[in-house]
Order: sequence, then structure tokens, then C-alpha cells
Amino acid sequence: MTTIHGSCDDRFDGVRKAFEENFSARGELGAAVTVTAGGRTVADLWGGHADPGLTRPWERDTLVNVWSTTKGVVALCAHMLADRGELDPDAPVASYWPEFAAGGKQDVPVRDLLSHRAGLSGLREPTSPADLLDWELMTSRLAAAEPLWEPGTRSGYHALTYGYLVGEVIRRVSGRTVGRFLREEVTGPLGLDFAVGLPESEDGRVAQLAHAAPPPGSEQAEIFAQMHPAAIAALANPVFGAEEANEPAWRRAEVPAANGHGTARAVAALYGVMACGGSWDGRRLLSPEAVERARQGQGPCVDLVLGAGFGGETEIALGYWLSGPRGSYGPNPRAFGHDGYGGSCGLADPEAQVSIGYVMNRMGPLIADDPRKMALIEAVYAAL
Repeated sequence: MTTIHGSCDDRFDGVRKAFEENFSARGELGAAVTVTAGGRTVADLWGGHADPGLTRPWERDTLVNVWSTTKGVVALCAHMLADRGELDPDAPVASYWPEFAAGGKQDVPVRDLLSHRAGLSGLREPTSPADLLDWELMTSRLAAAEPLWEPGTRSGYHALTYGYLVGEVIRRVSGRTVGRFLREEVTGPLGLDFAVGLPESEDGRVAQLAHAAPPPGSEQAEIFAQMHPAAIAALANPVFGAEEANEPAWRRAEVPAANGHGTARAVAALYGVMACGGSWDGRRLLSPEAVERARQGQGPCVDLVLGAGFGGETEIALGYWLSGPRGSYGPNPRAFGHDGYGGSCGLADPEAQVSIGYVMNRMGPLIADDPRKMALIEAVYAAL
């Protein structure tokens, strides 16, 4: 039986039980979960191993790549600039990034980048894992690209391109990369253990990612054959996973859609800013109005990349997914958050003033709504 470390308020003992069951019944390898309510930590748990060989225990300060859970952190940075009046979500992207006007994109607004409606879920030209580490290459290709569908008409999950698109706007407006802006404006002042572009000095704390076995009958070629071209561009150009993300080069680069490294405690705090009206630990990062803007739904639709198989219609706000009728982030349809490939999650519920950070290293086969995450969310709301 896996030993669970950390602390948990008695009221939230169901979260501890769900976390234990993730190991005993849901194939967890190593993981951590942090829950905050009213800006106070009510559960902070970790356990298991930081490597598939079971040689390194998961420690209180173990870092792990959280994949697309990073996207909500990037959105926070963009909303900070908007709150200061430096970035207008309704302004054309090209007003900040002139090269972006190519390919008929001159009128695409910033909000279409944040809500995955820019028609740039991926690139048409072959893209290698090494290309993802080259910021100038990726942003120049995206600036020159023609959209894969009419921008603004519906969402198509920008799995990797989101980070370059929103990140380049942040860089053009602030003069700083996403990683530097985050460090100087958010994680540094708040003392949070989260980075986009991880220093080599932190490698000893990083958990090794591992893929769980794919579900029976999931033949990759068959799946790709059924995909919309926008989905193939987003999810198969390049095919990318745990093996590549365990490499030091991935950790050093800034790939703001997918390579944030952090603890569950840091993820809960970063989403906790949104759950607590824009403030955290006595520091105000956003106005309450900015938090409301962040969760403005841009219209429900069947996402072009995730497709009907994801559960029908979904709705993306400005950088976050809404919980909606499927309850991805609990019973409040206006709660919001972001999942990371394979299981991780950040959640914000301003009505309940609750945030959750869940991180792990055994990646399940799902892009979102992993059973381990859903069990933890159910336990949190059962305690409220």
C-alpha cells in the first residue's frame, strides 16, 4: 500500500481517501494534490514514486511537467497585461505582432488566440519535436500561416500552438518571454514553485514521466484516419510524449502550452488567484473584473480537434475551459480550469473560492477528465 504524506483537514478526509484510491485502484505512480478553500490550504498530499523504476520517492518539493495545465498559467499572465490596459483582447493580434497579419489573419483578435478559435491548431508543414524548442522558428511559421478554418467561428484545441501565439503577444507587449514574465511578476513575488523554462539546477527534483498502456483496440493509424485535418495538425504534427518531455532540452526551452514544471501546491495557488477574485497570499494580481473576463465563454461547440467523441459540445473561455454541463471542473458550470495531457489539472471556482492543483507522472490516455482527477474533484465538492 502506498504511503500518503502531507496534511488534510478532517472535513476533506474524502480527498485523502480518493487520492489513496488513485494508487490502489487507478494505476497512479507518483502524484500530489493540493486543495485550497478561501485562500487557505485544506489538503496538501503526495505519495508514490518519481520514476517508473520505483527508486525515487515523490517528495514534498518534487516537480513534474504538467503539460497543458500550463496554459491557464499563461492565460493569467495575459490577463494581467489586459488588466493594466496594455493588452486589449478585442484588438487585432497584428496590432501587437505585425507579422501575424500574413495569410489573411490581419483581423484576428487576441481573444481568438486565448479561446482556441484562431484557426491555427497546428502547422501544415512537417514539424519535428526539435522544432518545438525553437521559439523564433515556431512563431515565424505561425505568423506566416493561413488558418485551417475561418477564425472565430468555432474552437479547435491549439494543443501546442497556443503557447507560441499567446506567448508571442505577451513578449511583444511586455518585452519579456512568458517564462521571465511569470517569474518576475507572479511566481517570484508569490514564492511559487512553477517555471516555464526550468533551470538545470532543478533537474534533480523533476519526476520522470511514464505513459500508461493504451486502452485495448486503440490503433493509432485508425484514430488518425478519422481525425479532422485541424486535429491531425494539432495532435500528430509532431507526435510527442513522455519520452521527449523527459529530455533536458525540453525542460530548458519555453513551450508555454505544454512544458510548465511545478508542484501541486504551486498549481493550486496559480489557479487560486482566479478562485479568490484576483488576489493570493495578500497580493493582488488581477481585479475582480479581470477574473470575470477570463471566464467569459466564447460559445459552445463541438471542438474541431477534440471532436464529438470528447463528449459533445464544450466551451472555452479566455484561456480556460468552462466546467459546463459535463462538470469537468465540478458542479458549478462557471467553474473553470485546464487539464494537462495524461491527467494533471488546475481548477478555479470563484463562487466556492476553491482551487485544486493535481499533478502526476503516470500519464493516462486521455487529454482531459482523467478518472483520477475526476475522483479528486468529486471528493472536494462532497466536502463543501
